[in-house]
Amino acid sequence: MSRREEYEAKTEALLQPMVDERGFELVDVEYVKEGSNWYLRAFIDKPGGISIDDIEPISRELSEKLDQEDFISDAYILEVSSPGLGRPLKKDKDFVRSIGEEIEIHLYRAINKQKEFVGILKEFNKEENTFTVELEDGEETVFNRADVALVRLTFDF
Repeated sequence: MSRREEYEAKTEALLQPMVDERGFELVDVEYVKEGSNWYLRAFIDKPGGISIDDIEPISRELSEKLDQEDFISDAYILEVSSPGLGRPLKKDKDFVRSIGEEIEIHLYRAINKQKEFVGILKEFNKEENTFTVELEDGEETVFNRADVALVRLTFDF
């Protein structure tokens, strides 16, 4: 396990009870470097959407716990926020929750000279690590998650 994965896992373990007791969902935790700064980001949600009034107490409590545990050796910026409209589907539960929704898929390598697809998520197969999408032309295509750089819900303005 990399240092980044270790920090993310330990942060998830601290954060999960906080969100559970409030009936929220822990969507994701990421530890990333952008420019010269490290960021520890936690994304939380709830039915109907998360508000700043929901986020603030979680952010304060998590900050205190992180200070107590002190397992991150770098200086970092803590951000707790909603996952946003265009959030990536990363975990199995994200795929299951999004069945029937329109998604966009970005591949590492092109299929028939195409690297980006849009369609309706029809099925997710956890055992095979694949998902089935009905593309805009009506054809169903199975994608292997290992071949996919990014999957996210589409949104219209």
